[in-house]
Amino acid sequence: KRGNNMRTCIVCDTEIDLEAARSTTGQTTHGADEVDPDAGTRSFYNGEWYYFCGLQCRNNFLAAPTNYVS
Repeated sequence: KRGNNMRTCIVCDTEIDLEAARSTTGQTTHGADEVDPDAGTRSFYNGEWYYFCGLQCRNNFLAAPTNYVS
């Protein structure tokens, strides 16, 4: 059973550890936290957060979200 700290990529069904996805890898020159998008990312669509294993899956989703959401 998945814990509250795990999500599944809606595009490829890869499990994502949210703690790793939110882990700070550095800061921008303006002080914003940076994270590693290859550890997981998310996007807000139609009132809900969707999780992705990386940028490629997120880009695929954003190009055609209705292919993944009913």
